[in-house]
Amino acid sequence: MADQIDLLQEQVQHARSNNRKLNIVGGGTKAFMGRTADPDAGTLSLAEHTGIVEYYPVELVLTVRAGTTLKEIEAVLAEQGQCLHFEPPRFAETSTIGGTLACNLSGPSRPWAGSVRDQVLGVRLLNGKGEHLRFGGQVMKNVAGYDVSRLQAGAMGTLGVITEISMKVMPKPAATVTLVQNMAMEEAVNYMNRRAGEPKPITGGCWLDGKVYLRLAGARSAVEATAEQWQGSIMEDGEQFWRQLQDMRHAFFADMDTPLWRFSVGSAATLPVMEGQWMMDWAGAQRWYRGEAELSDLEPIARASGGQVSLFRGGDRAGEVMHSQPEALKIIQRRVKQSFDPDGVFNPGRLYSWL
Repeated sequence: MADQIDLLQEQVQHARSNNRKLNIVGGGTKAFMGRTADPDAGTLSLAEHTGIVEYYPVELVLTVRAGTTLKEIEAVLAEQGQCLHFEPPRFAETSTIGGTLACNLSGPSRPWAGSVRDQVLGVRLLNGKGEHLRFGGQVMKNVAGYDVSRLQAGAMGTLGVITEISMKVMPKPAATVTLVQNMAMEEAVNYMNRRAGEPKPITGGCWLDGKVYLRLAGARSAVEATAEQWQGSIMEDGEQFWRQLQDMRHAFFADMDTPLWRFSVGSAATLPVMEGQWMMDWAGAQRWYRGEAELSDLEPIARASGGQVSLFRGGDRAGEVMHSQPEALKIIQRRVKQSFDPDGVFNPGRLYSWL
């Protein structure tokens, strides 16, 4: 365990007094996300700010420092038969919980278990003045300032340096089964939505390469009964498939040269056919598209489907990579940024060029 808060606080205050900018870095595994980091900014590393502060298995509550790796957290939880319910992706061994919250990353169980944002009870963070603030609480009954804590999800460090996170954890399911069957993409959209609407222990719905995958997890009796009722073959290496999907290590994600786009849309939406490769996750609510395209051309498609699109990896990262915002929301976001980071010290332009 290592509490680096005094050092971090000193670095922030020094940068502010010298009119310097800072790029916030944890394990460095998510550097590809967002716009290109400011090359003239200094680096504020949380890699050594690690350790589990408090863990109450009976209360299902965990408090950790932001630089703690997901690998370490998962190992500690596994000893108690528990897990991070939102299944955060581990891009590498050094992936941290702070970066996961800052980038708002959740895995295949997202529609059923909730997102990382939904699991957060409270945070501590350094604002642009170097003040160490606490928002929310450390138990489920104490959620004062809860929305401010959740505001950090997806802010990519632009609203402050997350130093500590308190969150809910959950027991591991007693049984897990993955069903797979051949199915066209258009048919799979309706099929996954229909299955997701049934009162069954479904925790994953994915379509890839002409096959639809459904994961059942929970009480053994419920899982086995549902597996008998639903069509599909039982996948022997189902857990490995979902882990690869969770960590984005499946072969679909292996191409690092072609731009990878993320659509967050209505789960039943029908998207136009485009040249490239597709994967559907979250029972159709998250769709990955790998292909050459322009953000300006994809945004109308996403809006028509009730959602947004972003350039997740690759492509031109000097330009905008996130779905454009209406002027009213820009005004609000600038005001929030001004409140947390009045001098614009943290991650300048990382989320949007105008923020």
